[in-house]
Amino acid sequence: MANVRLVAAEAIGQVLRGRSLSAVLPKYSQKVAVNDQGLFKELCFGTLRWYPQLNAIVNHLMSKPIKDKEREIQALLACGIYQLMYMRVADHAAINETVAATVKLKRLWAKGLVNAVLRNFQRQQEQIVEKLSKNSEYKTAHPQWLVNRLEQAWPEQATAILAANNLQAPMCLRVNTSRCSRDDYLQMLADTDIGANPTQYSDCGVLLDCPQEVTALPGFAEGLISVQDESAQLAAALLDVQPGHAVLDACCAPGGKTCHILESEPKLASLTAIDLEPKRLERVKENLQRLELQAKLIAADVGAIDQWWDNNSFDRVLLDAPCSASGVIRRHPDIKLLRKDSDIDNLSKIQTELLEKVWKTLRKGSMLVYATCSVLPQENDQVVTRFLATNKDASLVKIEADWGQATDNGRQIFPSAKGGDGFYYSRLQKNS
Repeated sequence: MANVRLVAAEAIGQVLRGRSLSAVLPKYSQKVAVNDQGLFKELCFGTLRWYPQLNAIVNHLMSKPIKDKEREIQALLACGIYQLMYMRVADHAAINETVAATVKLKRLWAKGLVNAVLRNFQRQQEQIVEKLSKNSEYKTAHPQWLVNRLEQAWPEQATAILAANNLQAPMCLRVNTSRCSRDDYLQMLADTDIGANPTQYSDCGVLLDCPQEVTALPGFAEGLISVQDESAQLAAALLDVQPGHAVLDACCAPGGKTCHILESEPKLASLTAIDLEPKRLERVKENLQRLELQAKLIAADVGAIDQWWDNNSFDRVLLDAPCSASGVIRRHPDIKLLRKDSDIDNLSKIQTELLEKVWKTLRKGSMLVYATCSVLPQENDQVVTRFLATNKDASLVKIEADWGQATDNGRQIFPSAKGGDGFYYSRLQKNS
């Protein structure tokens, strides 16, 4: 099998070229031996998590930047420094194996460069850290534009948000309470020596002490549990679905909320789940089959309602709008590299347009829940403010809750070490 550092550099290089880590990981993980899979994922996720910091160090140590076409060498340097700073790998092994990867990459010219940069960092680490201590991207391990937006939006919480984004996300489960109580499932985990606790705000959530291989968890194959972050678990309760309701789950993939809605009310008249990408709908289908649930799945642009809507109105609509994903960076650290400042205004326009379109499918007197996994007000409260200003048949339904922070139009959750991801929710009623 291939040198694990080489494969990690190739995968990270693809992210530096603009592809998401989740898209490239399956292909590159196949090149790595089974007993190296943990190291491979640690190198990929860890290097991307700290990339703005690692890149600041690389730039400090080099007289001129590496050419853009040499993304794999950029990735190797960052990967090498990540090992020296954050991993329990012997320094000589980290350096030697990383340098060896340049040969495997057929970049012999880079062998001396990578060796010199890593050894210089090894010798001068304290001085370099001191020199870069006031550099914002080094200090926060976030791109400057995102630091600026967070500090402007949430001056009191920004430091904690940035710190939480740099942590590994906890593994959270949703218990299918139509089949098993949470207390009973916690006992099943205890019987198999898996440490876990109930979540603070979701009444069906379980937080594992340590991540586990999901297929090895008791009851997974039988549909007793699903993996879902606690903040995402709050959506189903906010919808307040009732027997006989027709429900629309817009932008539904990968289907966690779709399944939770069906679990919470087995007597729905129907649930229509829409997503733009047929490939992502396959994942929804797999989850539904494992949980023995049924929904009408449609691959379509949810905003193009004339292409999929039959003019039968819905009693509940969940619009989990496409967003910057700034609230789930700890799960998807490549967001730090893939998102740009200009994306936020573009996303805000898309969110407003989608809200306008799906609002037409909602029955009068019924409710829509607007959700994002973003912590930026431009994608959250400001979208709802614009919508309310132009839709006189819409009114806010206040969310009374002990989670998150109240905003003008909803509630904002910030990512936290032992809690949920960053999420935003707003509830809107269509006036009769």
